[in-house]
Amino acid sequence: MTNISRRTFNGLLGAVGAASTFGITGCFGAERVVVVGGGFGGATAAKYLKRYNPSLDVTMIDAEKSHFTCPFSNTVLAGMNTMSFIERKFDALASKHGVKVVHGTVTMIDGAAKKVITADGQSFAYDKCIVSPGIDMKWGALPGYDEAASHIMTHAWKAGPQTVLLHKQLEAMPDGGHVIISSPGNPFRCPPGPYERASLIAHYIKTKKPKSKVIILDSKDDFAKSGLFKEGWEKMYEKHLEWVPAAKGGKVASVDAKAGVVATDFDKFKPSVANIIPPQTAGVVAIKSGLADKSGFCPVDRNTFESTQVKDVYVIGDSCIADAMPKSGYSASSQAKVASAAVVASLKGMPAVPFSAINTCYSLVNPDYGISVAAVYEVKDGKIAGVAGSGGVSPKGANAQFRKKEADFASGWYASISQDTWG
Repeated sequence: MTNISRRTFNGLLGAVGAASTFGITGCFGAERVVVVGGGFGGATAAKYLKRYNPSLDVTMIDAEKSHFTCPFSNTVLAGMNTMSFIERKFDALASKHGVKVVHGTVTMIDGAAKKVITADGQSFAYDKCIVSPGIDMKWGALPGYDEAASHIMTHAWKAGPQTVLLHKQLEAMPDGGHVIISSPGNPFRCPPGPYERASLIAHYIKTKKPKSKVIILDSKDDFAKSGLFKEGWEKMYEKHLEWVPAAKGGKVASVDAKAGVVATDFDKFKPSVANIIPPQTAGVVAIKSGLADKSGFCPVDRNTFESTQVKDVYVIGDSCIADAMPKSGYSASSQAKVASAAVVASLKGMPAVPFSAINTCYSLVNPDYGISVAAVYEVKDGKIAGVAGSGGVSPKGANAQFRKKEADFASGWYASISQDTWG
């Protein structure tokens, strides 16, 4: 980073939003806030709502008993960590912070009745609702790729069973086999994610199956941190990783999961392992609840993240339209603090505080080689934009010691944000 130190930047992790509560905290009624989703956005929102106003009645609903993080899930694929490393439980939210945690699948947010409804028929009334459902796959947008196909050619873009399946497929792959990773067009969750995944799988096969190769078939001609990734690939994976941009026929046109074929307009591949990352939309519950527009994502007031479609519902994380802010775990966490402060202020009858948010994204090119990008955001001309002169990216040409420090910072960041979110 060029204009903000890592120590200062990571120190902002818990500060954004906390300063926003000046003059807001205190006991002023047991209004009900329901939070949908227990990931980086939802869990942070639930925790910080109680932190900003302990008297709030906060209920967080998630379909699962624990959350598996997408950040660091690529290290599981590479055999560096197990699934337990990326598992986060909700116990502390309930026991330490007073959040009511409910396990259930939300099927509808009824904005007119101000109720959240779950698949088992439960109904949760709210005064305000924060929705953080992540992404869902846009089944059928890539010909041949539907939900059934994903059990053969994984997407693994939601950490959990798909991560386990892809890891097992890589372990079973013969030495000399090829791995195809299909990267979608924008927007999608975690823009650098496919390239970190390719890097760590290349590391795995270089050490375990050196006759094998990773091929990235890309729907784009450029990608996040591309110069830094390519620099690392040239140093480490010249024989084990190939990136094919759209301009050179990299865009996948269709797949046939049963036949094991991945096709572009110019070629057909029959890899040993295919990881197909399809186009994505807002979480399906957001779409069914009328929170999304024709883009498939959810328009929001940029200062508060309140939906422009449904009053008193706030949409954060991967599902919302946040302009320059990428769809990342850190963005979701930062947006959660902004939205939670806005909810508390609104319930108090106070105006929202000025918007400020941050994001940082670390990627591993191998276990000891890290790269990063960071930014601070403001609302400018009605859009979320990066603050001029803030943040920065890792420098090109850095030595091995610098890259190792970046990898260490990545681990520290992950531990810190996990504690801030679920601890």
